[in-house]
Amino acid sequence: MKNGQLVSLPMKRASRMALLDFFAAQFEPGKVYYERDLNAILKRFSDDTASIRRALVDDEFMERRDNFYWRAGGTFEVD
Repeated sequence: MKNGQLVSLPMKRASRMALLDFFAAQFEPGKVYYERDLNAILKRFSDDTASIRRALVDDEFMERRDNFYWRAGGTFEVD
């Protein structure tokens, strides 16, 4: 990332997983998002929201059904 914008998704697995964990943290566990709402959040970091969405789903940080998404993984703080 450069100046808060994603330059490219890392190829190294550890770096990629850390970045996807960061993106997953932008979404509230237990909340369902329309694709357009997910895109609006991801748009803050990159114009290529489709690639980030696909990576989040492929690496099981998010799940998808019928254009709805929800957080399925990643780290989060507990109270």
